[in-house]
Amino acid sequence: MASSKTIERPSLASFLDELQSRGRYTFTRDEAAAGGWRSDATFQAAVRRLKEKERVVTPRRGFHVLVPLEYRTAGAPPASWFIDGLMSYLGQRYYVGLLSAAAIHGAAHQQPMAFQVVTDRPTKPAHAGRVRIQFHMRRDFESAETKPVQTETGTMRVATPEMTAFDLVRFARAAGHWSNVATVLAELSEKLDPAALRSLAEHAGVSDVQRLGYLLDFVDARQRSAPLRSWLESQRLRPVRLQAERPKGRAQADASWRVIPNVRIEPDR
Repeated sequence: MASSKTIERPSLASFLDELQSRGRYTFTRDEAAAGGWRSDATFQAAVRRLKEKERVVTPRRGFHVLVPLEYRTAGAPPASWFIDGLMSYLGQRYYVGLLSAAAIHGAAHQQPMAFQVVTDRPTKPAHAGRVRIQFHMRRDFESAETKPVQTETGTMRVATPEMTAFDLVRFARAAGHWSNVATVLAELSEKLDPAALRSLAEHAGVSDVQRLGYLLDFVDARQRSAPLRSWLESQRLRPVRLQAERPKGRAQADASWRVIPNVRIEPDR
């Protein structure tokens, strides 16, 4: 009678060690199944044990991130290590934006409390250890200007400096409100290409162009704002409040941009 030989499945820890040896720090349930983990119950139990040992964290159900020893205290590696894989898993277009993009471009006066991502549909925040990922939706995603940026584990899509500037105005509340927006724009202004700003103005709301131009002038970056002023000359301008949801008060629209400064701006120096 022929003897049957039992094929041992590698431990999940060994599977993860093999992934890490290839520079991979994320895995999905399907990838684990291809590695021999067919039983969902057994797989989930193994993941649970590794979570208890702080070797794995799960920012989204079915998507898991390895936690290298040097990041055990934080509970997860930086979001830049896995954001591209996470968004691919979710099947969503994305780019790193707002304060996170500004920091990548050198405007890191204040590090954002959350890793900020812009995507094409409403998305709940994600958590991995101490890492928080905050999502913001834009409907006109096709007009976004982005570029690939190298990370420790591959690449991720990041808003260009000019796209970041417009998004800071569009999502001012998420960017820490207007004083912080002005602070970041002052640092980011050196990276802004005036021609690229004008090109993006074609796809932005006129009021956002007015607000961005006003703030660039406010932080003494008039060379960058000049093409925006030129572009606005062909538009029908109406006075817009800097903070749309706040009453006008006694403030009057400025002559250049027709922006009503209905909030006090005090950028950090």
